Amino acid sequence: MRRPPKGRNVGVVHGAWGEERAVEYLRAQGYVIVERNVRPCAWDARLEIDIIAYQKEIDTLVFVEVKQHKAHEERQRRLRSITRKKKDLLRRAFRAWLLKNRWHGNYRFDVIEVYGTPESRGQAEIDHVERVRIFVKGERYVNWKD
Repeated sequence: MRRPPKGRNVGVVHGAWGEERAVEYLRAQGYVIVERNVRPCAWDARLEIDIIAYQKEIDTLVFVEVKQHKAHEERQRRLRSITRKKKDLLRRAFRAWLLKNRWHGNYRFDVIEVYGTPESRGQAEIDHVERVRIFVKGERYVNWKD
């Protein structure tokens, strides 16, 4: 019978490392980090927002989900780890945050996929996917490409 590793789970350590790389990337791109690891509902611990950033140039709040992967494989599709269930949890978390903070401005949802691990040599590979459609029609979603 295997024993669980002492201390923090490896997935948690890698996820925290990936999230830190994502924050560094966003700051380098000119985003202002508003909050991290936000749990807007005390009654549901599954609802978490990894990063809330503000893009000053276009006056938009950006909710960011960070996904960390060991390596980038060309055959795997982008956003493969954002399942239907995860989208539902993210929508609920964002709505709760928007209501709690009475935000009436523009907002959007991005995903940052970080490829690499703390043990890997060199820089992490970052794939920033902007304007991911997880919101339902009729919501106040901003798509600047349209």
